[in-house]
Amino acid sequence: MSRSRFTLTLVVLAAVLLLLAAACLFFGSVDIEAAEVWNILTGHPSENRAWNIIVLQTRLPMVVTATLAGAALSVSGLLLQTTFNNPLAGPSILGVSTGAGLGVAVVMLALGGTVGSSVTLHSTGSYLATLVGALVGAGAVLIILMLMAQVVRSSTMLLIVGILVSYLTSSIVSLLNSIASEEGVHSYVTWGFGTFSGVSTEQLLLFSVALLVPLCLTVFMVKPLNALLLGQRYAENLGVNSRRTRNVLLLLTGLLTAVVTAYCDPIAFIGLVVPHIARLSLGTSNHARLLPATLLAGGCVALACALVSVVSPYGIIPINAITPIIGVPIIIYIIINRRRINYFN
Repeated sequence: MSRSRFTLTLVVLAAVLLLLAAACLFFGSVDIEAAEVWNILTGHPSENRAWNIIVLQTRLPMVVTATLAGAALSVSGLLLQTTFNNPLAGPSILGVSTGAGLGVAVVMLALGGTVGSSVTLHSTGSYLATLVGALVGAGAVLIILMLMAQVVRSSTMLLIVGILVSYLTSSIVSLLNSIASEEGVHSYVTWGFGTFSGVSTEQLLLFSVALLVPLCLTVFMVKPLNALLLGQRYAENLGVNSRRTRNVLLLLTGLLTAVVTAYCDPIAFIGLVVPHIARLSLGTSNHARLLPATLLAGGCVALACALVSVVSPYGIIPINAITPIIGVPIIIYIIINRRRINYFN
């Protein structure tokens, strides 16, 4: 792939990212004049205090959250697809997302819906309990996977273990749903819709740091990832410790997925689809170029979903009602043309 194509792709993705971010700031469920939005963003508050709150405490955090969450899920999908040499691998396939869901289910369902209910969802204690539940659930699944990784040498078998863990956690959640109160079930179902509006300005710094640190660490995995494209045995001949590399990649993807799920609820399809968009745009599997493109494309897709979610005339649409519309056609295309595309060679 020529350097000019790579540069052009990054410039286009960056421009689209900025345009979508601006659109999310200037458009929403509440009509605010563009001049007023600009004045608020540049430090000149509006006389309408509600507008100040909407722009600075709702739209701006949503833009940052969607950008980082989309980038994190997309990079996680890229790492997993290379690790397992499978174009249909994604962040949810290892059970980390369902583990987070189990943690939230325990909080919302096992406690009778009193924590995280629709009435108290926005209280500090309720939000913290939900967040901790998601992180603990995702962390527990991640620990199980890391322990299994020490025993199971085959990446394919480890992938199967992740799928089994996902089925097991989903089963436990179903059991909790069957014995929970109506209020608790409603709260849990609402949590599963997915949103980029759940991170407040006070929580934004911690959320950003929790994602930026592992995202930056993925840069150091570019060479091992490119070596894995040649096959595990060839990578080991090049001096790559395949088991240690796999463990590090599992840890990074687990952390990224856990944080996003804890703060934004489970977000479907973005991590599975965006790496393919980046590959099709660049025509390469070189992670030195694929990684930044995937990061930018993930932010673009997440912002596009966030924009559609808030500008709908029918009210705010759940993110997980939008992502399949983008994801399913691309996945079908990948399945039909897998041999011709031949990503992993």
